[in-house]
Amino acid sequence: MEKEGFDLEKLTEAGKASVGAMMEARRSIKPGARLIEVAESAERYLRDKGVGLAFPINLSIDANAAHYSPSLGDESVFQENSLVKVDFGAEIGGMLGDGALSVDLSGNNGKMIETAEAALDDALSMVKTGVTVRQIGAAISGRVEGAGFKPILNLGGHMVKRNALHAGTFIPNFDNGDDTRLEEGDVIAIEPFITGRNGRGLVRDGDYCEIYEYAGSASTRSPDARALLSEIESKYPSNPFAVRWLSGIIGPRFRLYSAVRELLRAGAISPHPVLVEAANAPVAQAEAELMVENGGCKIITRVKA
Repeated sequence: MEKEGFDLEKLTEAGKASVGAMMEARRSIKPGARLIEVAESAERYLRDKGVGLAFPINLSIDANAAHYSPSLGDESVFQENSLVKVDFGAEIGGMLGDGALSVDLSGNNGKMIETAEAALDDALSMVKTGVTVRQIGAAISGRVEGAGFKPILNLGGHMVKRNALHAGTFIPNFDNGDDTRLEEGDVIAIEPFITGRNGRGLVRDGDYCEIYEYAGSASTRSPDARALLSEIESKYPSNPFAVRWLSGIIGPRFRLYSAVRELLRAGAISPHPVLVEAANAPVAQAEAELMVENGGCKIITRVKA
């Protein structure tokens, strides 16, 4: 049963496009490859199909758990020991896809990735109308801790609504005591984030931010900031955006990022800084999006490493 405001056909199309874009990124990730080139290739994959972007691609490495997207002119490359989280989604008519996989270039993190994937499969197998979010969290942490790893306690899944990727109910990666029950037609993303024994099992805000979201109209002083705000209000009123997407509005890099800082100070945009494991331990992630049904769930996005 579709809930009001949902279009299951478009949501399914967005899911398929999201998986295709993530696999496009997966094929390009190798030691020495530039993050900016991988990001632009995957984002172009969706644009070439006439599909919108639900959010900028996340290419978060090692202790960076989420929200790293390369900046304009980013020169960073994947290293031979990189543990990469690819998190991405498409948008079609307000229907948002969301999914993630982990890529291990070192060959040393296979068990952690397999455990994150297994924890996700355990959670998916129990989803149906009436299941509580704490039961999902308990299933995830049981698998993770049983394999000798730690779930990230302050990261997890979320409800998805039309033009709202993170809406309402939080889907934990441990039993957080929340007895909220899933309802038929709910669309949620479940995403185990896990780390090793040397990790804290928590994330903190890092000092890098490329992803922002429109927060509301505000008075700005500089012409650059006004031009940027007009573009954001026109093209990204609902979904997060990357600063590099705005490079055609303002030329030099320093002027672009200066205008972004002015908009941030004015309260016109809100930041999504990179999230870093508190002990700087490597993090693996798996994620699927689904629609809750009476006897189970309909998978919208699911892609394995």
